[in-house]
Amino acid sequence: MNNPPRAVSLDLDNTLWDTPPVLVRAEAVLRRWLEVEMPSLAARFDPAALTALRLEVAATAPERGHDLSWIRTETLRRAARASDYPDALADRAFEVFLAARNDIEPYAEVVLALQRLARRVPLYALTNGNACVQRVGLGEHFSGAIDPVRAGAAKPDPRIFAHLVEVAGVPAASILHVGDDALADVEGARAFGLRTVWMNRSGGAWTAPYAPPDHEVVDMDGLVTLVERLLAAD
Repeated sequence: MNNPPRAVSLDLDNTLWDTPPVLVRAEAVLRRWLEVEMPSLAARFDPAALTALRLEVAATAPERGHDLSWIRTETLRRAARASDYPDALADRAFEVFLAARNDIEPYAEVVLALQRLARRVPLYALTNGNACVQRVGLGEHFSGAIDPVRAGAAKPDPRIFAHLVEVAGVPAASILHVGDDALADVEGARAFGLRTVWMNRSGGAWTAPYAPPDHEVVDMDGLVTLVERLLAAD
């Protein structure tokens, strides 16, 4: 018996856009801002020192390891205090970073593909990062967005998939989850009972030590074709 998808959840980073250049640019924007607005901090904490401090913050608060925004904000606050700046200025620094982190360029096919998909089935963003579909300009295509802060956990933790199921209001087996990460997106979703789609933009072979995905696509156009085929088979 066919079980057509009643909702599609989409990872964001490296699924809808190329993330490493975004992060490099965001770090550069933050560094320039720090050099102007918090020069003592910039002199005391070069990029490597801030990275080391961020890792230290994450290690000392494992219960908040899923909250990347808190980790970055707390890192900047600790660096600010060590450099005789107020927390409020560190919070402004984080907002500078976050704005740049949400300044993305979707892959070429993404916008039209989202438009086509959203006409057929509700779409939900499901991310481990701190990108926001509203801030990046894609929010109109989504019925909802789930992140680790809202869910209290990050993929592949089952709690974030449980939160998705609750928000979508459909059984897990009726949700098609799409993402690029073999563990977080494919194995994590599969273990919770969702059907899985591996976004394999590189076209490489599946070599992960987990069960392979139910489906594989190389871009969002391929996802549109897949979803339309699954719906037509109903």
